Amino acid sequence: MDKVKVAVLGSTGMAGQWFASLLENHPYFEVVALGASKRSAGKKYKEVVKWIIPKPFPEKFKDYVVFDASNPDQLTEKVDLIFSALPSEVAADIELKYLKKGIPVVSNASPFRLEPDVPLMNPEVNSEHLELLKYQTRWGAKLVKNPNCTTAVLTLPLKPILDEFGIEEISVVTMQAISGAGFAGLPAYSIVDNIIPYISKEEYKVKVESVKILGKLENGKIKPSKFSIEATTTRVPVLDSHTEVIYIKPKRSVDANLVKDVLVEFRSRPQELSLPTAPPSPIIVREEEDRPQPRLDRYNGNGMSVTVGRIEVMESGRIRMVAVGHNLLRGASGVSLLTAELMLKEGYI
Repeated sequence: MDKVKVAVLGSTGMAGQWFASLLENHPYFEVVALGASKRSAGKKYKEVVKWIIPKPFPEKFKDYVVFDASNPDQLTEKVDLIFSALPSEVAADIELKYLKKGIPVVSNASPFRLEPDVPLMNPEVNSEHLELLKYQTRWGAKLVKNPNCTTAVLTLPLKPILDEFGIEEISVVTMQAISGAGFAGLPAYSIVDNIIPYISKEEYKVKVESVKILGKLENGKIKPSKFSIEATTTRVPVLDSHTEVIYIKPKRSVDANLVKDVLVEFRSRPQELSLPTAPPSPIIVREEEDRPQPRLDRYNGNGMSVTVGRIEVMESGRIRMVAVGHNLLRGASGVSLLTAELMLKEGYI
């Protein structure tokens, strides 16, 4: 089949670099344009990007002339789809410009995530939510959003537990990588030898996004899940991958071995379709007392699996587990790409 022509907005940032790396030889998508800020526009990609992700620089794109992402009129190539890695503070206005020109957008940025007609996608968890696009008519093209990176890691192992046992309450404490704040997001003096016990707006996002993602699609609307959720989000001196300590109160009694079996056996629509970015095992269970760990487990499933360990049913009946997932792959660029693959195979592109 002919490849879908795509452009990446915010291509010089960390999430944008992952997009470039993942798309260099993608079987479905062909990058025809790279967008960035006005100060980078008109220069070659190799001249303006400070390559910092742990993958080789995509030589295929080195001589691409970067265009001003804020001005769709500078996009000279015909484009079928936009991947947006724009900062949230500018994303809303810029993404709307592309939508009004009839170009669909799959975006990492937070604006519009909670809008009732915008799918908030973690594809193994809520592939059916793409049906919302049939009811999304207010723009000239379709908009799809990723969740916050913490929410993406959290909701993947929650999905099979919710389906099998039901959930009444969730409590989660996160230890989040510094890459989640962006390359220039934290001064070294703030984070080295330190833990920061607060991340602005993060706890709210985890709560409201999780109940939407894990909600049911009924009559063209998402009915949010009814469980209560509390979150404490912290920043720790780890480069990539978020670690989450999760306590779950199920609706019925369970034992640890049954929980492990449900997690290990979980597969969903992306695996059924053998999508290129879908990990064969979206949830990996480790039995060692000291796993998972970010440094050892962040690239499981090419960074798209969530690794879970220390699974135990406490005296209170709550399930306790520790989860690790790559915040820029399962939590950002990778999940965007997986969503777009699903959209293509399900006929939404």
